[in-house]
Amino acid sequence: MAASIQQLPETGFLRLRQIIGAPHAVPPIPPLYPVSRSSWWQGVREGRYPAPVKLGPRTTAWTVESIRALIAATGR
Repeated sequence: MAASIQQLPETGFLRLRQIIGAPHAVPPIPPLYPVSRSSWWQGVREGRYPAPVKLGPRTTAWTVESIRALIAATGR
């Protein structure tokens, strides 16, 4: 079951597992955009998915606005 885009805040950041989901997490995180981790990163490299924002040396995230736009553009 995919997560709802209406549940997202208006602004902020999302980590990768919040976007593509984490079914084995406790509790499970449903996907907003159901693709694999490798497909996501390939799409980022090819420009199909939004570029990430580095929040720190080991922290990468995406803006909520860019993920909303991606979902709206692809109809997922």
